[in-house]
Amino acid sequence: MHFAHDVNADNFQQIVIEGSQTVPVVIDFWAPWCGPCKVLKPILEKLAEECGGKFILAKINSDENPDLAAQFGVRGIPNVKAVYHGAVVDEFTGALPEGAVREFIDRILPSPADELRAQAATLRASGDLECALRTLGEASQLDDRNEQIRLDAAEILVELERFEDAKPLLDSLSPVTLMDDRPRALLAKVNFALAGHGGADEASLRERIAAQPEDMESRLQLAELLVAAGRHAEGMDELLEMIRRDRAWNDDAARKTLLSVFSVLGSHPLVGEYRRKLTAALY
Repeated sequence: MHFAHDVNADNFQQIVIEGSQTVPVVIDFWAPWCGPCKVLKPILEKLAEECGGKFILAKINSDENPDLAAQFGVRGIPNVKAVYHGAVVDEFTGALPEGAVREFIDRILPSPADELRAQAATLRASGDLECALRTLGEASQLDDRNEQIRLDAAEILVELERFEDAKPLLDSLSPVTLMDDRPRALLAKVNFALAGHGGADEASLRERIAAQPEDMESRLQLAELLVAAGRHAEGMDELLEMIRRDRAWNDDAARKTLLSVFSVLGSHPLVGEYRRKLTAALY
């Protein structure tokens, strides 16, 4: 089996895009007139055969495929780009010595933990969530600093409605990781679910609010319960009413909770509608 291929517009989708879903694909942009290209190409071909399929080498003649070169922003050759899961993950320009090329290949090859994470994703896609969780557990034992593994596991636990198990995984993520939309939305969803599972039921909370409209704690509990039940608009209406009555209550808790609902909803049309309502309530 050969692990180096001449690639053009006809087979680019199959070899580079589809191929990179399984293993990294190293693209070598070269041209026949390029002296350094003639030095680098045999090194890449040698390493591709040595690695035995751990990565695929895609050789693209930039003269014959100017559109592909332009698509990847190639300005000088040889230009080498590593693609994994359809995205460029590393690159270099020029003819590096073999030792430096080996270091480049080592950087882009997935670790055993990465491979287990990919297996877990396949299991999850097939519906075997429990086996996917076990596989992620094995991956985490190999690389306990990989927060993406923990995030994958938390996402599956949320899907299984095991919110109490997901919470410590999400709480263990670094502040930098929590800046991304995916973990923020998951954490907000877990917090709403846990809040909704405890405390008074909806009828009791509505009775309290009817008797005492300024009971902010009960309104907040009701809003969290409604959001946890998927009744997002009703929950956000309660939070807006809290903001209108006492914006500063409990260190601006209603507005902060409303922003958490936005994180849960993502690109849902309700977000734009309620952002406008929030602005009106605040000003």
